[in-house]
Amino acid sequence: MKKLFALASLAALAVGGAIAFTTLSSAQTDQQTVAGMGEMAAAELSREITIWRSPGCGCCDTYADYLQANGYRVTLVDDQDFDRRSVEAGVPEQGLGCHLAEIDGYYVSGLVPTAIIDRLLTERPEIEGITLPGMPANAPGMAPEKSGTLKTYAFGEDGITVYSNE
Repeated sequence: MKKLFALASLAALAVGGAIAFTTLSSAQTDQQTVAGMGEMAAAELSREITIWRSPGCGCCDTYADYLQANGYRVTLVDDQDFDRRSVEAGVPEQGLGCHLAEIDGYYVSGLVPTAIIDRLLTERPEIEGITLPGMPANAPGMAPEKSGTLKTYAFGEDGITVYSNE
């Protein structure tokens, strides 16, 4: 009888352990799924970009179309003083672009290609933002597509550095 009771107890423990393991594994899978959904939601949030620009700027409209064609949701804000706003955001005066954008906590000044913005959002460096100074003729918004090399600078607490030269 004791042997039968011992075998029954072991069987009960084995079944209980299997149920606990399955439940734990299922809970971990559910947590991983929820975490993955959170990452997807974060990626979705990073596609929202606000652009402050001079009213009626045609290259900014073309650049906004370019961003939208590359999956970004763009809000254009007419701002006669976007250059002052840019400097207040930390963009170096000698590095001003033709507009100022904000995306997921970063500032983007000028006609920066989406590949560089995507890199910024993926790498998440400890900077205030990036700038492509002026209005380069080969930049998105000025040309049908980027051609040639564009030098983009990072700016922030540690100063100004080259972020991308591609």
